[in-house]
Amino acid sequence: MLQVQEAAEYRSGGAAILRFILKSAFWLTVAFMVIRPGVDLPAAAGAVTSQALAAGQSAIVQQIDKTECNTLQCVGGKALLSAAVTSAALPAPVTPMQISTTEATAPVPRPRPAWLG
Repeated sequence: MLQVQEAAEYRSGGAAILRFILKSAFWLTVAFMVIRPGVDLPAAAGAVTSQALAAGQSAIVQQIDKTECNTLQCVGGKALLSAAVTSAALPAPVTPMQISTTEATAPVPRPRPAWLG
């Protein structure tokens, strides 16, 4: 009876290892297909960001245009909001701290006095 239990445990352990290997191979394949060589991730992320911002701006403008206005104040506010949403420019990208140089920001030490040698 003990040998049968040991054999069952051994078989289940082998199945667990095989499942682990198959799962690892699957996820590594998926990761390779998503992040394949030759893909510029920052450029791709920038393109997706600009598309999302454009879609959001157009949705906001459509919602603003749908509202019915009877007063001059409402019409003015609606025009102001539409202009603000459509003319909002993206901020200029900032270089990351790891890439930017510290030449302009780091203090320069004073020269060593001549009498110190």
